[in-house]
Amino acid sequence: MKLSTKVRYSVRAMFELALYYGEGPISLKTIAENEGLSEQYLEQLIAILRRAELVKSVRGAQGGYMLSLPPDKITVGDVIRTLEGSLAPADCVIEDVPFECNRADKCPTKIVMEKIRDSINKVIDSITLQDMLEDYKKTDQKNAFIL
Repeated sequence: MKLSTKVRYSVRAMFELALYYGEGPISLKTIAENEGLSEQYLEQLIAILRRAELVKSVRGAQGGYMLSLPPDKITVGDVIRTLEGSLAPADCVIEDVPFECNRADKCPTKIVMEKIRDSINKVIDSITLQDMLEDYKKTDQKNAFIL
């Protein structure tokens, strides 16, 4: 499984917003510069995240975007599903979506697909933006001592 560019960029943008959480709104220009992303593309992604109420906007000269919730309340799974929907590896194991299959009762791969889906969901739902911040701080501290 490979995550799309829009998912990768959105997770990076959300991380950037988590870095500034509690300091007020941050402009798209700042996020784009810090992460090396296209501001125009980022604008499209932030609009999707805003509609999902993961991000809120603030108008005005000092305006920009900020997380709608604290970083420990937003998971990577929230961000990914907002952009991509279900990450089920096959249509027959997408949750809450009826799927007609004449092999469902005797399909040897359905159980495997369910296990893959459940494993992916468990991982992405266990990682919060706060976890990303803490991992980043550990990495940043290690890099600070390299001469």
